[in-house]
Amino acid sequence: MNNVSEISHFFLSGLNETRNYHLTLFFLTFLCYVIIILVNVCVILTIILNNELHEPMYIFLCAICMNSLYGTAGFYPKFLSDLLSPVHVISYSGCLLQAQVLYSFACSDLSILALMAYDRYLAICRPLEYHSVMSKQRVITLVCLAWSIPFCIMAVNTIITSRLKLCSPYINRIICLIWSIVMLACFPSETTVNSVVAYITILIYVLHFLLIVWSYMFLIKTCVGSLENRRKFMQTCVPHLISLCTFSLTLLFDVIYIRFGSKDLPQTIKNFICIEFLIIPPIMNPLIYGFKLTKIRNKILSWPLEGRDEQQSRP
Repeated sequence: MNNVSEISHFFLSGLNETRNYHLTLFFLTFLCYVIIILVNVCVILTIILNNELHEPMYIFLCAICMNSLYGTAGFYPKFLSDLLSPVHVISYSGCLLQAQVLYSFACSDLSILALMAYDRYLAICRPLEYHSVMSKQRVITLVCLAWSIPFCIMAVNTIITSRLKLCSPYINRIICLIWSIVMLACFPSETTVNSVVAYITILIYVLHFLLIVWSYMFLIKTCVGSLENRRKFMQTCVPHLISLCTFSLTLLFDVIYIRFGSKDLPQTIKNFICIEFLIIPPIMNPLIYGFKLTKIRNKILSWPLEGRDEQQSRP
């Protein structure tokens, strides 16, 4: 390809103004990443090791926790190494890979949240059809599609971006994002295809969000006149709504900033807006579901008791 960029590395300048407290940031970031790993792995193992939790709602929850581990792995190790390094450099291919991972993580999260909303709609609004529609095999297929389709969609965006000729290796961020790379293009006319594909991608995931809204319109309508359905809604839908609102708001702030961000904001605030979708949802999701869903909470709390009983039963 004749127009492939000759740039071999990118310089990330987002951390230049935080040199005086890199060690503090390193400690807080490392602590945050450890918490993310612990809470997500805890929920994943709880669901996998207990057969009574092998139901659609819990399988989707397991999938969203796995997706959190995938997405954060694309950010935290590199960011932690940057905090200990005087120069923040990433290879061209590494930058594209990070962008691919972060974007596919975000899109997969929204796809799984849409599946969870549809699952709750079936469980509460059409309970007689629920088990025939949401069979275990179909649920696993839907989860695989929720991972693979976003990955392929974002791969198209990444491949198109990789064909641009770039005139600068400097990215004024702490992570690599596709739009940040596109903005470095030498010829803006060459980015038309990128913009079209980006807006098609946004449209696809706006439709995901509309599916969630549609599901909750029927859920609320059904639950208003039934005490039992209201109880189900509070038990299983409220955690999903909190998770959805948290994810949507963090992603919305990030998209608005990427497209229309103000240059007057302090760099620290810019950095937080840029990575908040990698901090808040990965921690909030397992904590919200772990505390709110009775079966998961009881299983997690019973682990220490089971271990103590095993020790006492030994001769």
